[in-house]
Parts: sequence; C-alpha cells; structure tokens
Amino acid sequence: MSKQLNWGVIGAAGINGAVVPAIQASSTGRVVAIASRTQEKAQAAADKFGVPTAYGSYEELLADKSIEAVYIPLPNHLHREWAIRAAEAGKHVLCEKPLALNAQEGQEMADACAKAGVQLAEAFMYRHQPRWERIKNVIASGEIGELRVLRGAFTFNGAANKGNVRFNADWGGGSLFDVGCYPVSTARFLLGSEPVAASAHALFSPEHDGVDMMLSGILEFPGDVALTFDCGMWADFRNFFEIVGTKGRIDIPGTFLPNGEEADFTVYSGGQRRVDKEPAPNQYTLQADRFARSVWGEDTPLVPPTDAIRNMRALDALLRSAREKARVTL
Repeated sequence: MSKQLNWGVIGAAGINGAVVPAIQASSTGRVVAIASRTQEKAQAAADKFGVPTAYGSYEELLADKSIEAVYIPLPNHLHREWAIRAAEAGKHVLCEKPLALNAQEGQEMADACAKAGVQLAEAFMYRHQPRWERIKNVIASGEIGELRVLRGAFTFNGAANKGNVRFNADWGGGSLFDVGCYPVSTARFLLGSEPVAASAHALFSPEHDGVDMMLSGILEFPGDVALTFDCGMWADFRNFFEIVGTKGRIDIPGTFLPNGEEADFTVYSGGQRRVDKEPAPNQYTLQADRFARSVWGEDTPLVPPTDAIRNMRALDALLRSAREKARVTL
C-alpha cells in the first residue's frame, strides 16, 4: 500500500461534502478526524463521511499527533487564526479560498507556516484540472493571436437564505470573496502577470448585512489586456470564462465546476471551430494528491501562499474601488 497523508478537518462546513469524500478517494490521503465547535456536530459529520474520530473543539484536533495536515473550510474571518495555530502545532495547511480577509493577513499566515516549516496552499480546486495546461498551450501557440480581453462570470442565487455565513460582513462575506476570486485567479494564471489597476461596481445589500451581493469588475494588466467579470450571490447561475485574441477565442464552459465527467473547451480560430475533449477527474481529489506530494517533497503546491497573497491584493483593490467608486492602482 502506498503511503498516505493523515488529514484532519477543522470545521463542519457544507463544502466538506465535496472535499472529504474526495480526499478519502485519493491515492495519497485519508481523513482521520473532523472537529467542530460541539461534539454532537462533529460526531454527526464524522458519521456522515465515515471519519473515525470526532473532536468537539478545534484545539483537540490540533493536539492529535497522528494528524499531519489540516483542511480549513471555516468562515473567512477564521482562516488566519486557525492556519497559524495549525502551523504552530506542526500541521500542514490547505485553506479554503480566499486565503484571508486581506493580503496582510495572508502574509502573516504564510510567515507562520514558513517559520514552522509546514506547507500552506489555497484550495483553488479548479486549477488542478488538466485542461488548463492545454489551454495555456493553445494561447502560447499563437493560434488565437494576441490576447485582448478575458471575460468571466460566476454567479448563483442564494439571497433568500438570510442566515448564510456569506452574508455576514464581519466574517468576510460577499460575492467577490466567495466566487469572484475565481475569475481573478484565472486571469492572473493565464496571463502570468499581476494587475496594475482595478475598477469595480457593487450592490452592497442592506438586506444582507451590507455585503457585496453582486460585483462587476475590470482588472487592467500589463500589455493593455483586461479582465472583465461579474460575480454574485443574487443572480441566475453562471459559470464560464472566455479568452479573446486578435485571431480567435477560447470558450471554457463549466469553468470552475466542470459539467459531469467532461471538461471540454472550444477554440474558434480562422473561421473554424474545434472542441477539445478533456476528461474531468475529480478536482478535489487532484488537489489532495498534489498537496500530499508537496508535503512529501515530491512536488510543490499548485496555489502556494505567494500566489494566494497576490490574488488577495487584487481582491482588496476591487473592493476598495467598489466602495470608493474610483479606479485603484496596484
């Protein structure tokens, strides 16, 4: 049997329904414990996912010497505290996006993990799909010409659920942090550069603690290339990304949540249309495997803290622009 990484999960969040079974199905990991604020909630989660140990506090899980790595799906305002405490306990950390409430907090998390000699990665699961290297190769080949604009959207309508943690301003709620971070991350990844300016307009809803329920943004990149995107938690479901060049374009349906077992993308160039058929392996499992290999020194995290902090800087600028109704330079 191949070696396996022992995982602990700090929190009984809904995203565990996708992540925990994916880790259990991986070739490199097993979830050995899950913690919540109460023993009852932790036990219910452990029973649901077949996890052998349930802890009624996060501290108890961090004291478990058999646990080598933790996954943190807590509300955004708790990421910094528990990532740092996990690092101090000698645990490697896979933290849900966004990494923190701002770039400064993200840097503090990165510093703590570096000091403790543990890995820290942001859980942008979409990046682990193999199709992204194929897409980058198409761009690099020049088939669609010089890039002019990237366009994306990630929206859903959850506005009726007023008790959702995403609607708590003090907890880092809002659509930009929840789903807008994806197109921002994608643009930075594809362009291989950082934005130089940000402009945004948002619907800050009084009905939802004043968080940005919808946000439309523009990020300006070197070379006169821009990302235009919108994100929201009060709109019909959308999940796409488009790359537009001087000679063609690439459409990526199901960009962040692939449809079924396929992760196809379509290239339009020279008056022709070509569908690139790509499989869609479980991206959460791929994420767990990559993280385990990084812990063992066999690979590096796909979304290391340097990348996560740079993404936070762009998010910080977009939120500032939306609040101040002004273009913000980075």
